[in-house]
Amino acid sequence: MFKPISMFNILFVGFFSLMAFAQAPTGEKLAPYYPTPETIVERMLDVGQLKAGEKMFDLGSGDGRIVIMAAQKYHADATGIELDDDLYASSEAKIRQLGLQKTARIIHDDILKQNYASANLITVYLLPDSNLKLQPILEAQLKKGTRVVAHDFGIGTWTPNRTITIPDDGEGRSHTLFLYIR
Repeated sequence: MFKPISMFNILFVGFFSLMAFAQAPTGEKLAPYYPTPETIVERMLDVGQLKAGEKMFDLGSGDGRIVIMAAQKYHADATGIELDDDLYASSEAKIRQLGLQKTARIIHDDILKQNYASANLITVYLLPDSNLKLQPILEAQLKKGTRVVAHDFGIGTWTPNRTITIPDDGEGRSHTLFLYIR
């Protein structure tokens, strides 16, 4: 005997069919999550000369602290790229909680698959091998004058315009920032 299908059943089946196709982004994890101290976040944005309204990207944005400070304090258009599901979800939630959705966002994807041509500033805290993988992408995409600030590890064969050593971040750890102007 034929049983009528309710609209609820159709929607239910359709929703879960779509969910089967939705997958977390694929990509290689390029660095462990190690949060940048707030004092260093501010120094990175200062060294990068971030100005209000500029477009900045944080590659491997972790908990979103650089993106959030860039939007909140510097009034920049800030975008983070984060592959990790949990870090992506928590940073997006924090952005919503702070009401920064118009100027801050996190893209849940692989940093090696993005377009950075609109960037005025890029911040990055990755391992040396990861920076080497990123170098040709940035060389191909960045416009003249784009600033790149790398934390602790330089970008491949690039020569920094400025190197800043911070002997103590307030927690007893030293840091090095590399500024590149393309």
